[in-house]
Amino acid sequence: MLRSSTRVLFLVAAAALAPAALAQNSMPILSIDWQSPTVGLLDSQYGLPITEGDLLVGPAPTFLPQFGPAPTPAIRAKAGPHGGPIPAHLGLAMHPVCAGHPGGTPCAVEVDALDIGRAQLLAPGAPIRHLYLSVDKFARGIGLPAAPSISTEFPLGESAADVFVTLNLGPAPLAPFAGPMPGSTAALDGNGLQGASTFHYRGMGLKEPTFPVPGLPATGDNLDALTAWNPAVAGWPQGGVYFSLDGAIVDPITGIPGSNSAAAHGFRPGDVLVTPFASVPPLLYAPAPVLGLDFFGPATDDLDALAICENGVAGYQPSAVPFAWMGGTDMLLFSVRRGSAVVGMPDSIFGIPISEGDVLVPPVPGGMSPFPGIFIAAENLGLGTIRMGPPPRNDELDAIELATVPFFDCNGNGVEDALDIRLFGAADVNNDGIPDMCQVPMSYTQFCFCPNAVAPCGNGDATAGCANSTGVGARIIPSGSTSVGLDDLVLTTTQLPTFKQLILMMSANIVAPLPFYDGRRCLVSPIARIGPKNSGPTGTVSFGPGLSAYSIANFPAINWILPGTTFGFQTWYRDPTGPCGSGANVSSAVAAAFAP
Repeated sequence: MLRSSTRVLFLVAAAALAPAALAQNSMPILSIDWQSPTVGLLDSQYGLPITEGDLLVGPAPTFLPQFGPAPTPAIRAKAGPHGGPIPAHLGLAMHPVCAGHPGGTPCAVEVDALDIGRAQLLAPGAPIRHLYLSVDKFARGIGLPAAPSISTEFPLGESAADVFVTLNLGPAPLAPFAGPMPGSTAALDGNGLQGASTFHYRGMGLKEPTFPVPGLPATGDNLDALTAWNPAVAGWPQGGVYFSLDGAIVDPITGIPGSNSAAAHGFRPGDVLVTPFASVPPLLYAPAPVLGLDFFGPATDDLDALAICENGVAGYQPSAVPFAWMGGTDMLLFSVRRGSAVVGMPDSIFGIPISEGDVLVPPVPGGMSPFPGIFIAAENLGLGTIRMGPPPRNDELDAIELATVPFFDCNGNGVEDALDIRLFGAADVNNDGIPDMCQVPMSYTQFCFCPNAVAPCGNGDATAGCANSTGVGARIIPSGSTSVGLDDLVLTTTQLPTFKQLILMMSANIVAPLPFYDGRRCLVSPIARIGPKNSGPTGTVSFGPGLSAYSIANFPAINWILPGTTFGFQTWYRDPTGPCGSGANVSSAVAAAFAP
């Protein structure tokens, strides 16, 4: 039974995702820049080193954004030939040279903008919905409501790895502050942890915080490209993957040049490329001059964000004016990087200075200038520009996606969950970024951590089990609900030494920590054991769903997971080179109170 000394563990109830809340309409696919510390780390599915040209999804095994701490993202497609188990890549020939290089060292595969050609087709007079964006670490925002916003997250270093969604834009073209409700609110987090701003929402397993300092490597990751990929599409997207590579323009804030991955592959940084089929070399889709870029010479502009609705006809058929794409041409929206020569030039629609935060379209023939047109001014996204007066600054827009449906819409009302909560009043009492109406109540807690004062041999880790041979302790993280009827609880153990045997222990007898091998055990007899499994190349293992059904089929009745029972779970694993020399260790623990 649960000892009285541990009943306090259940005073705080957490909410878990019901199946409706886990359901999503499209899967966020992203890349990070070369300065990010996640570059060079092993991905969570294949154990392959991540590069700044790889297309990433949420951490394995679900590949969805999840609450942290989460493992590193999984690789959906590699940048180029790699000799590993992933069959698909973008065809960038320089990838073998870059595989395994650490973050903060430039290499020739950086993907700077990304789309799969299935963006929301914008119609004249129609409001713009489901516009997602990311910014770089120097973007401060303009203090608009619906926190967490760029302006609330920037001072804490929590904005550069996040994805924001616009509030209520109205129809484009949009001059500065022309939308009904300018600004944006956070929809996806970098690491999925509740940060200093107190907001908690699903993350991609990236590193945070990313403070606005110019040194290398960056303190955290910068989400540099984004698209929406239907999770039901297992293969290469029909029509291909569209992207842009990086230039060598010197960043006027940091003084650091770009990685010049475009020139390494024979392209300009303002070009849009397409890899039409998996693993073939990329082709030129839309040259920079057609987009109104490189007016001042080759490679003087760097395309930095991308959203395309491809018409299905091979090649780029540009729209002469906005919305000509309704007649069958290709819709192509983009932004440019800080330091591009076109920044500050008059745009061809409004005749106002172009900013790094603007969403642009190719030049309008006979317009106000030969330069791109401002389709959505940065101010409508919640970004600051020099057009607002002092202090002189332009916030950089790093990525955009015009999704046809929300990333997360648990109640099916066509509104992103983040907007439902922060704009339309949906209740979120437990502050997890998911409307409470979509959730199944549950009660669990994480415990049995290992502060230095009680570590067996000085191997403390106050956020996990006692430290193992990796230098940190293993941590067990719950997801899903404690509903026995749904039986969807998943227990994921992270930070394990790789390729080691392990078992999941469960018991209704939860006690104060006891010394156990190199760690501390908080479960006593009768203990049931699930497994064995192997930690594999990523040091991450999941048990569940189906834990209740498994317990009934395999254990005596005293260890059956039934409504009204409470069980603790802890992972035991081998660690021959562990710090205390016992050859094994245990993770932190999770206790779950099960409901019908």
